[in-house]
Amino acid sequence: MKLAQVAVQLYTVRNFCQDAAALAATAKKLRAIGYTAVQLSGVAPLPEAELAAIFRGEGLTICATHEPGAKILADPEAVIARLQALGCRYTAYPSPSGIDLGDAAQVEKLARQLDAAGARLHAAGLVLGYHNHAFEFVKFRGATVLDYLFAHTDPRHLVSELDVFWVHYGGYNVVDWCRKLRGRLPFIHLKDYGINTRNAHEYREIGAGSLPFQEIIAEADAGGCEWFIVEQDETPGDPFVSLEQSFHYIKAHLVS
Repeated sequence: MKLAQVAVQLYTVRNFCQDAAALAATAKKLRAIGYTAVQLSGVAPLPEAELAAIFRGEGLTICATHEPGAKILADPEAVIARLQALGCRYTAYPSPSGIDLGDAAQVEKLARQLDAAGARLHAAGLVLGYHNHAFEFVKFRGATVLDYLFAHTDPRHLVSELDVFWVHYGGYNVVDWCRKLRGRLPFIHLKDYGINTRNAHEYREIGAGSLPFQEIIAEADAGGCEWFIVEQDETPGDPFVSLEQSFHYIKAHLVS
């Protein structure tokens, strides 16, 4: 992994991205930390041209987005138009909101819809990913829902935006999942996993938790991962401080 492949998921600083001026200030702060790419999520609904100009002006690449799941499934052409306007190749289905993963018919339908939407994006030279949480690791037909979704979609139509925290939280080995998804993992969400004194899980800065990032990065890198995206859903204080801590750890310990 090269430092230029390290991006930041803007959901981490969503409270500082709710208008054009705040977004521009956030972009400047992130670039000053050292990040050179961002994933759009949780930001103000500005026109694509304005968003692209803000980040381009600070020397930041828009490497990926999250788009509303229902929109991806029902109107992939609108998603294609947005990505093209942003100059961005990757997006991810963020979460199966409103879908009962305990209902086999709904899981089967989701796989069909993801494959169909992903086929439309693929034809336009774009890439649809699936962003997991922990609930996709529920047992389903001898494996997990996540296994089923990838087994029943074309690798050209659906790739993985593996979230390492949620893989671990779901009871699985992150390195094993990176290996399983070799060639199908062009972007990945990095956040560390911790437990507090109340026996509750915590989102941690990279290097401040228990995940084996040396092994995770090595396996994802060997499998062709292009973007390593730092995300921390909640931070103990200033999210920019947490993102800076993660960046410095990555720079010191994880890049080649």
